Amino acid sequence: MIAYEEGKILTVAHRGVSGADIPCNTKAAFQIALSQGADVLELDVAKSLDGELFVFHPGMEKPHLGIDSYLKDMPAKEIKKLRYLNQDDVVTQFGVVPLDEMFAFLKDKAYINVDKYWMYMEEITHCIRRCGVEDQVIVKIEGSFEQVDMLEKIAPDLAVIPVLREDENFTEYALDKNIRYIGAEVLFETDNDKIVSDEYIQKMHKNRLVIFGNAIVYNYKANISAGHTDNLALSGDPDQGWGWFVKKGFDMIQTDWCLMLKNYLNTRFA
Repeated sequence: MIAYEEGKILTVAHRGVSGADIPCNTKAAFQIALSQGADVLELDVAKSLDGELFVFHPGMEKPHLGIDSYLKDMPAKEIKKLRYLNQDDVVTQFGVVPLDEMFAFLKDKAYINVDKYWMYMEEITHCIRRCGVEDQVIVKIEGSFEQVDMLEKIAPDLAVIPVLREDENFTEYALDKNIRYIGAEVLFETDNDKIVSDEYIQKMHKNRLVIFGNAIVYNYKANISAGHTDNLALSGDPDQGWGWFVKKGFDMIQTDWCLMLKNYLNTRFA
């Protein structure tokens, strides 16, 4: 399982690799990410009205599927009839994949970062065990003591990464619990935020914990990496985009441009 290893940087493919006619969170998007060398595949989970789990980002029904309803208000049989839109808002042949089916497709192929895990912890845990992917998954929780306590009861064996803007003794609390705390996904607005200080990163590495950063831009108004983004890297300054994470000591970088990040890392930091 993932643990801090000096000089090792993992590429996290955000919802796979999508574009043109290939929508995100589909088998095709994850297959492309695998072919581009992704180390970790990030996927989202939504739940139907009747309790079936699907690989989909909750709240993105309108832009991704062209519907005004939410999956949580629809029965599974109706969700299975839906088709994604491509980047030109044209209907594709790609449907919304049940989580069991996606786990079966990805079994033994890469690490799987399960986003939105905190929303349906028990249901997703049952699915993980049913599909036998316990050693592949990294579940994501919010930085809450209550969710740590719940995880300790439900799934202490699953590797977990919380999303943190500030630590505030979270790491000390998590390390004292019977869970597989492997590191933190840190969000920050400036280079001077405490959670990206050299002291904090060194403390995490001393405890064999990884630091996960986001180069993605899902909304330019949402500052989650102090401007060190895919956009900056692709527009001509990769050293201040992706390279900043590497020099700072990050161990995992999430991107929407997997191949270009892999090529940059192999060329610049091999």
